[in-house]
Amino acid sequence: MKACAPCPRTRVAATPDERMLCAMRHGASAAAKDPHTMPSELLGERRGSVLILTIRDPATRNALSPQVYAAGVEALNTADADDAVRCVVLRGDGAHFCAGGDLHRLAATRTGPPDAVRGNVDRFHAFVLALRECSKPVIAAVEGHAAGGGCSLALACDLIIAAAGARFTMSYGRAGLSPDGGGTYHLGQALPRALVLQMLWLPEPMTAQQWQTWGLVNAVTGDGQALTEALAWAERLSRTAGNAVASAKALVESVRASTLNEQLDAEREHLVNNLLHDNAGEGLSAFFEKRAPRFR
Repeated sequence: MKACAPCPRTRVAATPDERMLCAMRHGASAAAKDPHTMPSELLGERRGSVLILTIRDPATRNALSPQVYAAGVEALNTADADDAVRCVVLRGDGAHFCAGGDLHRLAATRTGPPDAVRGNVDRFHAFVLALRECSKPVIAAVEGHAAGGGCSLALACDLIIAAAGARFTMSYGRAGLSPDGGGTYHLGQALPRALVLQMLWLPEPMTAQQWQTWGLVNAVTGDGQALTEALAWAERLSRTAGNAVASAKALVESVRASTLNEQLDAEREHLVNNLLHDNAGEGLSAFFEKRAPRFR
């Protein structure tokens, strides 16, 4: 594979972070051969222990594309294996988070075989699963519109920080389509059935304040401040014990498929493993010595 040329944010693809960015670029190049591909791309930037992933194509309000799916899976898998990455922030470039799928590309696929459509949806769903399965905290920083698949992406993140002017739209009815990206799963787990159906059937956007009231948004910020606030949350999380954070995420994920006895067994095993981890030794010592812990 040809080596990546240096970019403004990296030198050469030598460090794990830079290798990840290199893989993201090559993934985008390969996907760009698809005639139905949008020009959107996924950019990666490291700020200390935080990886920022940015969906970029402001002209389409950051519509999704196959190269974004592929690059997202690659970036999240690489970040998951990199101890230096403690948290991930997902955002959209410019004034909006993500407009979801490109309707022009979807219209073009109607003349092709159904399996081609299934394959593209599966690639999107692989990105959603990568967000949920990443052991690191993933925070959505939402400005402007999060619509359709973009709304599903935000819901797949662990936390959502939204600007006051953010708007969330899940209805596909005007296009005669149904949801994908796990939106029905995440909303159905969090909200009453009637409210979920209202959001799926009717096109009126929901506000950040409404989503916060319903427990879907963790914090509402001033417009233009979602990324700054998300990075502040990420910094706080980065100072905690990564193994304990990963255990908490895994335990919450397992609740939906577990009985109480199974969940108690899982909590026991996670507690034993974390108690024997070096971070527990540091945390307990820091507590007794009345100082801030220095987790690794």
